[in-house]
Amino acid sequence: MLFKAFLITILFALGLRAQQGDEGGEPQTPRVSKELIPPAPALPPDQALKSFKLQPGFRLEVVASEPLVRDPVQIAFDPDGRLWAVEMRGYMPSIDGIGETNKVGDVVVLEDTDGDGKMDKRTVFLEGLVMPRALALVRGGALVAEPPNLWFCRDTNDDLKCDEKTLVAGDYATEDDPKLGVRASPEHAPNGLLRALDNWIYSANHTTRFRNTDGAWQREPTIFRGQWGISQDDFGRLFYNSNEDPLRVDFVPSTYLGRNPHYRSVAGVSVQLYDDKAVWPIRVNPGVNRGYRPGQLRSDGTLATFTAACAPLVYRGDNFPREYEGNVFVCEPAGNLIKRYVLEDRGVGFKAKNAYDHAEFLASTDERFRPVNLSNGPDGCLYIVDLYHGILEHRIYITSYLRQQILYRGLEKNTDLGRVYRVVSESKPPGPKPHLAKARSEELVKCLSHPNGWWRDTAQRLLVERNDSSAVAPLKRVVISGEDSLGRLHALWALDGMRQLDFITLKKAISDPHPEVRAAAMRISEPLLKNQAELLNELLKQVNDAAPEVQLQLALTLGELLDPRAEEAMGKIARQNAADLYIRDALITGLGGRELEFLEHLLDDKSLGPRKTGCEMLSGALAQCVFTEAKADRVNRLLDLAAERPAGNEWQRLALLDGILSTAPPGAKGKVRIKSVRLNAEPAALTALSKCERKEVQERATRIADLLMWPGKPGAEPEVAVKPLTPEEQKRFEQGKELYLISCGACHQPHGMGQEGLAPPLADSDWVLGPPQRLVRIVLHGLHGPINVKGKTFQLDMPALGVFDDDQIASLLTYVRREWGHTAGPVEPGSVKSIRAETEKREEAWSEAELLKIP
Repeated sequence: MLFKAFLITILFALGLRAQQGDEGGEPQTPRVSKELIPPAPALPPDQALKSFKLQPGFRLEVVASEPLVRDPVQIAFDPDGRLWAVEMRGYMPSIDGIGETNKVGDVVVLEDTDGDGKMDKRTVFLEGLVMPRALALVRGGALVAEPPNLWFCRDTNDDLKCDEKTLVAGDYATEDDPKLGVRASPEHAPNGLLRALDNWIYSANHTTRFRNTDGAWQREPTIFRGQWGISQDDFGRLFYNSNEDPLRVDFVPSTYLGRNPHYRSVAGVSVQLYDDKAVWPIRVNPGVNRGYRPGQLRSDGTLATFTAACAPLVYRGDNFPREYEGNVFVCEPAGNLIKRYVLEDRGVGFKAKNAYDHAEFLASTDERFRPVNLSNGPDGCLYIVDLYHGILEHRIYITSYLRQQILYRGLEKNTDLGRVYRVVSESKPPGPKPHLAKARSEELVKCLSHPNGWWRDTAQRLLVERNDSSAVAPLKRVVISGEDSLGRLHALWALDGMRQLDFITLKKAISDPHPEVRAAAMRISEPLLKNQAELLNELLKQVNDAAPEVQLQLALTLGELLDPRAEEAMGKIARQNAADLYIRDALITGLGGRELEFLEHLLDDKSLGPRKTGCEMLSGALAQCVFTEAKADRVNRLLDLAAERPAGNEWQRLALLDGILSTAPPGAKGKVRIKSVRLNAEPAALTALSKCERKEVQERATRIADLLMWPGKPGAEPEVAVKPLTPEEQKRFEQGKELYLISCGACHQPHGMGQEGLAPPLADSDWVLGPPQRLVRIVLHGLHGPINVKGKTFQLDMPALGVFDDDQIASLLTYVRREWGHTAGPVEPGSVKSIRAETEKREEAWSEAELLKIP
């Protein structure tokens, strides 16, 4: 208690100003006494090694340290085993972040010239960068992220120095654009640049994926994933996380999301895998940003749960024992530890379980140990990127409490350090150094079956980039008769990337012994299905495939076709898998505009007379889609279906009615905008339902009536004539549509219905249709949750788009206020300009309370 009082006294004596991370009125009383907090000096690498506690059976080795590498945030190994590192040397060089925009960042290449496992040579590939943050090795060069640009950099004379820079994207990590000044935020900007199994490059914290085909860069929208770091498993599933949310995964490729404009599909993407967020540091952790809050620290002063989770990595190497294959490691730099999760299969998906009881895979007593990234090495070992930086939190978010902690232990001193470690199994030596850059294509094909995922991934990348015709026949042989299932899988995706797949090869792969190969072949076959009927025949043979991953992919793939046979097969899949949430949603995403007919066929199936697990949810979801479509004739037919349900099938009636009601926020009447469906007359089916003997049906019919409008209905509001857009406003609308699809559509979706747990709906949202002054402010400065949207609270943050000019913001907002049946007025560039000038000194995102004060 004396220490707490002393610290508070010192605060006031020094006159420390409030920090940007402070939340008004929140007491920031330290919870760890001075006697429990050890000093935190910067340790040389050999002493730092003594601070670690590692699980038995492994050893930790220093691969590189300062001055060879400084402030590393990501590494990558090239085909010949050289280690490339991104050095973010501008990150928090002082407690106030002064100097962040200095051109001190580098991309370096480290080499082990004597084979002892330690890097001993440093070459600066690219220097003079401002806050570089991501790296991917591609096409003999490197993609390098330097906000707000993504560069493709090449060495043209073999001296390992960049001679040529080509701009791939000028809107990468715009949140950390130096032009934003004090509002630049490196914690919430794109990173990762993972080349996945499907030959696309994905990022964390970004909604665009990239691919280079025949020398030309392509980009496509994708969903938002996590905050820092991204990984994949052997089958191409993407893993990511955010500060307090340690592990999520996509079981379903995100390309299928949004294809049904009537369904707000979320199942199968951004799936939370863990039940327990507890972490077990081996030192007290008073230096976490909210360490003063109850529950943030345990009574012994250690961090209780994740607060800075980042950089998940699926272990795919061949140095660790077999039970580690497919495990996921997650960094917690605020707690100075790395957690290991074991994945347990659950049908289509799996769950993550802590590998140890009240312990971690690796932890340190050194407060400056900051594991910020992980990598699978070509030697099969696990590599750790240690920023080794006293200050972890960015200045934008530092609280007064954390500032004290930093100054008290001198954590702002001794910057410009950094380490790379590797974890090696005691039971097996590290693997050999690779020499793949000049390997013959036939050798690369053999590497697709290597037990180490790094070799498989690198070989696939090189084969696709070379597009060597001599590799096609060997690749097809691997797909058709290869002994290793992962080799067959990589060969399949390599052929897809080279555009060399044919019917015979796909036919064989669709019936492969391994379910993941079968599923991949189905997905890859989609571009060919519309023109090759025999390929559809092969798919239809798999309708009774017992593997859940095959049923899932088949449901997704068949939804790409408008073919009666495909719809019939989808019906069978529905009856077999109605209880599986992911397969159920996969079916619905492919039924846009056909939900009513599918529902009718489903309800006509006599085998569904008795209540069957999952059929209620499926029927209700289909009904929800039909009502969301809001076509009068189809809504009337849906109500007829509900009224016509025979005796004994009352569950079907209730499922349909509940599906309709799910389109309105619960308890929303009188509080939240409810968009009514307009009919030509009062529906007879609704009258019949309101007179049903069962009270639960009557009650639902009454509530549904509130969602409908028809001529002569008491209290019905007349349709208001919408003022048409002028030619200039219409042009702005079209420009806004393009901006929306590029910048917003991946999260809020092209249909404006958002994604659960990621982005709230914009369609029929009061925030969109209300005062444009609020909307402009949100776009300029971002939004900090919680926020209520259509009766539901979202604990989410929206990044600012202030880098857009006034015309772009006006166009974007005009689009969202007039799309999806909206009739709100357009937004003028002059209005945006005025609000931008009025709020130019604002540095933080808006809160709901602040926005609601704006008329």
